[in-house]
Amino acid sequence: MENRSGENSVQSRPTHKGQSAMSWGTELWDQFDNLDKHTQWGIDFLERYAKFVKERLEIEQNYAKQLRNLVKKYCPKRSKDEEPRFTSCVSFYGILNELNDYAGQREVVAEEMGHKVYGTLMKYSQDLKAERKHHLQEGRKAQQYLDQCWKQMDNSKKKFERECKEAEKSQLTYERLDNDINATKSEVEKAKAQYYLRTHMADESKNEYAAQLQNFNAEQWKHFNNAIPHIFKNLQDMDQRRTVKLGETYRSFAEAERRVIPIISKCLEGMVSMAKAVDERRDSGIVVESFKSGFEPPGDFPFEDFSQNLSRTGSDGAISNTPKGERDGAPVSRQDPKHAMSKTKNKLWLFGKKPKWSVKMAPSVEDFSHLPPEQRRKRLQQKIDELNNKLQIEMDQRDALNKMKDVYEKTPPMGDPNSLQPKISETIFNMEKLRSEIHKHEAWLSEVEGKQASRDRRHSADNHHPTTQGRESPEGSYTEDTSQEHHTPHHSSPPQPGHPSTDPHEFDDEFDDDDPLPVIGHCKALYSFDGQNEGTLVMAEDEVLYIIEEDKGDGWTRARKQSGGEGYVPTTYVEITMEKNCKGAVTYI
Repeated sequence: MENRSGENSVQSRPTHKGQSAMSWGTELWDQFDNLDKHTQWGIDFLERYAKFVKERLEIEQNYAKQLRNLVKKYCPKRSKDEEPRFTSCVSFYGILNELNDYAGQREVVAEEMGHKVYGTLMKYSQDLKAERKHHLQEGRKAQQYLDQCWKQMDNSKKKFERECKEAEKSQLTYERLDNDINATKSEVEKAKAQYYLRTHMADESKNEYAAQLQNFNAEQWKHFNNAIPHIFKNLQDMDQRRTVKLGETYRSFAEAERRVIPIISKCLEGMVSMAKAVDERRDSGIVVESFKSGFEPPGDFPFEDFSQNLSRTGSDGAISNTPKGERDGAPVSRQDPKHAMSKTKNKLWLFGKKPKWSVKMAPSVEDFSHLPPEQRRKRLQQKIDELNNKLQIEMDQRDALNKMKDVYEKTPPMGDPNSLQPKISETIFNMEKLRSEIHKHEAWLSEVEGKQASRDRRHSADNHHPTTQGRESPEGSYTEDTSQEHHTPHHSSPPQPGHPSTDPHEFDDEFDDDDPLPVIGHCKALYSFDGQNEGTLVMAEDEVLYIIEEDKGDGWTRARKQSGGEGYVPTTYVEITMEKNCKGAVTYI
């Protein structure tokens, strides 16, 4: 008993690799109903796992979709001029691109799970259901046939039992009459005949019962040793294949994630590289490059002595209002107050607040003269580069056409060389036109660079000559001519509309600057203006002018014609529209 118990305990352990699996046909010959339930549970479990995979891949799909929408939200479409230049911005958009690739890998995971796991499981589930139904139908048919054999055997058995009881009754009747002296001979013979008949019928029932019993035993042996083991073996194979398929899909589920890990790692490495590419010094340099105007900082405000006409009767020890330079005997340069304030405001407006008028974009100028010097130089250089690229394309096209023409001339059947002449002529014309444009823009660029070099030299000279020793000339240089340093300042009231100031120094000094003032807006003439006074500008009704200096409160606005002439016009005569982001201001990405 101990050995049997030990053998049973060994057989009941789970089957591992290298061990033969227990046979359902031999071990579970009488568990048809339980096997029916178990196989149904196995299919239900497989479908439950398939549902889990479906919900998992839907999570991946939604995650990838949300990531792509996030990238699209923070990386909108931009024109070429709005491309980011700061390293922090370039890195951020690089990270967005890597994140977009990462979202693509999540979509690959979802696709792999849907195709190799979920789709496979659902198809396999349908096959299992059909196979299980077939095997169970065979088992039920075998059981029904065995039940039918048993009924036949049982009926023959019951019949044999009845016939034996009838034979016993006829035997008792025959013996009773045979021993009865009062019974007639005919009654005894009749009872004897009935006895023989019942005995014969009992023998026949016995033989039939024996035959049915033998047949049932044979069919039962076949049922439990052949039919049921075969059917149960098929069910066992089906269940084992289901288990193996689950293991394979578990592996495929993990492999779908593992395959994209190298690419996801590259995406993350790309994000780290983008983070390392951020350069604060380069960004600071781009800020300087973007906003540098090329203008010089404003100079010192001059001292305005309003006590020149006052009579002084005080003692020598009284406090004098004379500037220290005059008391020490040093000459002090005096400028027209309006002239000095006007030039100072021209320099300071860059750093002040933006005009409060509703601003509009002014029309672009071909030579970019509406931009500050440094921004103008950059735009001209960009334009020259673009034109050179177009010229190179035209030159390549001309060379290709000439080669094709040579081939046609050497091999006339290939084509007519004269048919290419119009295209060659058109290309040469385009080249000449582009060369002309390049020459024109290079001349403008040379002009800007020459002025910048002049300003650099002047700035270097300023560092070696104190401003208190000379007078600033209209060109920005200094002179030691003292004959004009001490003069009576001009006292003129601000010009009124229609009667501008005629002080010759006021307008001359403001127009003698090397660099033209940048355009800060434009205006449309509401009325015509003859501009008879010096420094004023003639304008016709509805004429459009560029604004280069705002009204300082005196009723006059400085403007420039499209032909280049500059001067003052009455502010009330024009409708002014200030320019947005003027003075070369740029907009961030």
